[in-house]
Amino acid sequence: MEKLRLEIIGMSYSQSQSGAYAIILGEQEGKRRLPIIIGSFEAQAIAIEIEKIKTPRPLTHDLFKSFADTFHINVTEVIINKFSEGVFYAVLLCSDGKTEQEVDSRTSDAIALALRFNCPIYTYENIMVAAGIIMDEETSEPIHAEPEQKLPTNLEDDLKVYTITDLQQLLKKAVEREEYEKASKIRDEITKRKRET
Repeated sequence: MEKLRLEIIGMSYSQSQSGAYAIILGEQEGKRRLPIIIGSFEAQAIAIEIEKIKTPRPLTHDLFKSFADTFHINVTEVIINKFSEGVFYAVLLCSDGKTEQEVDSRTSDAIALALRFNCPIYTYENIMVAAGIIMDEETSEPIHAEPEQKLPTNLEDDLKVYTITDLQQLLKKAVEREEYEKASKIRDEITKRKRET
């Protein structure tokens, strides 16, 4: 069965499920999009890798990458290979240079690992037909490394009093303290201001 290459198009807070996020994968050569609901931990892991944020200690997916590197195992590709009752399934294709093995994975973890191993993400035509949506290029949104969230009004007001330089220092401190949710809100404010100038 022919594989379709996917790329991460964007990520946003899920309106349908509390505490969840939607990651949007798009065909590399096409207009179809595959929206997948993922948990907040996995959304954070994906966003941190997209932004290339260095954490004081390794997160779970970083630990997996270090472990695999230590034993000369590489994830060569990720395949979203099944869609059943609203749930996506994925496998990691792993190689030690001699043999190749398929490892079952949650789709959200597979995407987070694909970013860390810099490997391609694929799916099949039947999954795109069953779960994909067609989006005009004019209406598709650019990639958002951090999940978009509606910030509480008082926090938005608090962030508005800081300069961009102050916000960048606050962002650095939030990452050092492993306050990633706060860091994402500060980064959103920085991005918003840069767009406005």
